[in-house]
Amino acid sequence: MLGSSPSSQVKPQQWTLRRRSCAASSSPAVLPAPVIAAARRTVASAPLRAITAEFAEDTSNLPQPPPLFADDDEEARLASYVPVYVMLPLEVVTTENELEDAAALRAQLRRLRAAGVDGVMVDVWWGIVEGAGPCQYEWRAYRELFGVVQSEGLKLQAIMSFHACGGNVGDAVAIPIPRWVREVGDGDPDVFYTNPSGARNRECLSIGVDDLPLFRGRTAVQVYADFMRSFRENMADFLDSGLIVDIEVGLGPAGELRYPSYAETQGWVFPGIGQFQCYDKYLAADFKAAATEAGHPEWELPRDAGEVNDTPEDTGFFAAEGGTYLTEQGRFFLTWYSSRLLQHGDKILDEANKAFLGCRVKLAAKVSGIHWWYRHPSHAAELAAGYYNLAGARDGYGPVARVLARHDGALLNFTCAEMRDTEQPAEAMSSPEELVRQALSAGWREGIEVACENALSRYDRAGYNQMLLNARPNGVGKAGEPPPRRVAAVTYLRLSEELLAGNNFRIFRTFVRKMHADLDYCADPARYGRPIRPLERSAPEIPMERLLEATAPAPAFPFDAETDMSVGGGVAEAIDWVIGKFEWLFG
Repeated sequence: MLGSSPSSQVKPQQWTLRRRSCAASSSPAVLPAPVIAAARRTVASAPLRAITAEFAEDTSNLPQPPPLFADDDEEARLASYVPVYVMLPLEVVTTENELEDAAALRAQLRRLRAAGVDGVMVDVWWGIVEGAGPCQYEWRAYRELFGVVQSEGLKLQAIMSFHACGGNVGDAVAIPIPRWVREVGDGDPDVFYTNPSGARNRECLSIGVDDLPLFRGRTAVQVYADFMRSFRENMADFLDSGLIVDIEVGLGPAGELRYPSYAETQGWVFPGIGQFQCYDKYLAADFKAAATEAGHPEWELPRDAGEVNDTPEDTGFFAAEGGTYLTEQGRFFLTWYSSRLLQHGDKILDEANKAFLGCRVKLAAKVSGIHWWYRHPSHAAELAAGYYNLAGARDGYGPVARVLARHDGALLNFTCAEMRDTEQPAEAMSSPEELVRQALSAGWREGIEVACENALSRYDRAGYNQMLLNARPNGVGKAGEPPPRRVAAVTYLRLSEELLAGNNFRIFRTFVRKMHADLDYCADPARYGRPIRPLERSAPEIPMERLLEATAPAPAFPFDAETDMSVGGGVAEAIDWVIGKFEWLFG
């Protein structure tokens, strides 16, 4: 029977933690009260707007960090320019395949453009476009949306979203995968990821069916490939015009290259370790065949990895002392589990490369920022999600970056860029800052571009400053030289009326300006070192042995302690507090 694990199977939390606020990424965080208060500011009322309009719309009367460059250093500053994109609402195209309130969206986009934003990101939902039946694609609403974005002078990052919306932290709407695919799953529930107790996750298809013709004669990989080819054919004018600059390829739950190990639909609560998701009959058979080939037909899938909300020390598998993950059998399982994920990402990206070959776009893939239990020896939450990462022993992100490099240098997009270690509960043994440094460094070592985004909709200066630090970890370039390292783009989660409210929007505009290295919006990516060229064919497939060579641990590149392009600190925060009090008094 399909469904989530019974609540009786989920152990209660051993400590009380605040739940994260609405987010598109599935990487949760816990914030201190002052940050949560800042993030929950609401749209000002009409009387308050009258009082605070001068503050909200004119930043000249507020303390601002001094510019680092003289006015005539524009070319030098362009080498430090980082474009900023904003995620559109999840439901901007409705489940009925209609553009939601085009007039209101146009007004919002106009404000973003006035703030200097470079573009927007949007989910292109498989469940909406191919909902009527196999190979029956309806692109009308997305064409209307793209036309609105183009008319407002913004660029576009398009996500091929082969997963359902709903069930991840922050999912505000429910958009299932296509009905005809779910009907296949009704007859064969093993097409979905399965946890140790047999509960199915219907958010996306198991990688165990990638190459099986179970979907009206097509394999899962073929279904994804056909969808992307149809997108190219139906959006050719937008691709040719340069509107679409990135194609992010959905590779799993929440669009991320991972297993759905920590799904809220199965009772997960931060900072639970999650569960392995390889107990469908197809992946189970694959593991048995791999173990037999290795000379161990007696090996079985783990049964000692605990429940979804356990701590590592509650389990036999992840225990720091003598855990199964340290044994020969445990290492074999984790290598198989993570390698299958790499193979899945490689196949889908190869099809994306063929679908968009010759288009002036960049392919991208999202990697989840699973920062909780990062400081536990087992890295339990990362291992459950498919990132075989062990401090000082094994780099779980190097092989991912090497896979992306094969596909004409596909971009690695990493989450949780706004989080700081001090914001996390000590009991979760979390370190988002170290994790971001490790993942971005893995991409840079493999010679690919990296990007980042926030996991929370935050409006506070501390969060913005952390994103600025991660975007340029060693500051802006000096004396006409480019910065040592810089991300290719930053995507902010997410467009809302709350973001566009007076005080929040004022700080956001400053954030965009600082990402642009105190420059105005630049329409030509080539000027800031990111020319958009025709996509070239993927390099030959990389043998698994070579991929696994990238697991050799290496230190992260050095990051500065603070950004040199701050949006402001104590004085500015005090003024924010005053404006916030006005909102509270007159709202």
